[in-house]
Amino acid sequence: MSDISIRRATADDSKRLTRLVRTSGAYRGDYAAMVEGYQVGGPYIEHHPVYVAVDDGDDGRVLGFYALLVDEAELDLAFVADAAQGLGIGRLLMEHMTERARAAGLRSVRVVAHPPAEEFYLRTGAVRTGTVPPTGSIHWERPELRYDVA
Repeated sequence: MSDISIRRATADDSKRLTRLVRTSGAYRGDYAAMVEGYQVGGPYIEHHPVYVAVDDGDDGRVLGFYALLVDEAELDLAFVADAAQGLGIGRLLMEHMTERARAAGLRSVRVVAHPPAEEFYLRTGAVRTGTVPPTGSIHWERPELRYDVA
């Protein structure tokens, strides 16, 4: 893999980020309903800090991304392309996210995790704070975690 950089997403990234979410292997089976029809739209990207990890040597191929909701002090989205899993992309994105959160004056960042992703968040420095009960079309409890960034 070539050099990897992280840059601010633009509205032009909307289709690529949406495709990454909808094709994520972590959302198959029972979890598929969570991403069916999901869209990472241009206005969302322009309003929130959304950052993408790109392969600088592969025409800027998007390897993963995250979205930080600064006003809510919450990590809203975090995805790594299936083909890029296990390469440290997720860890790189979480390090970047905590730096951006700290720069924004946040003390901590809340994460309501997809259950299979809980171990990843724990390995990258989050601590579990509880669970979020099922709501709406989500019929399972989700782990609630926190990154302390101050």
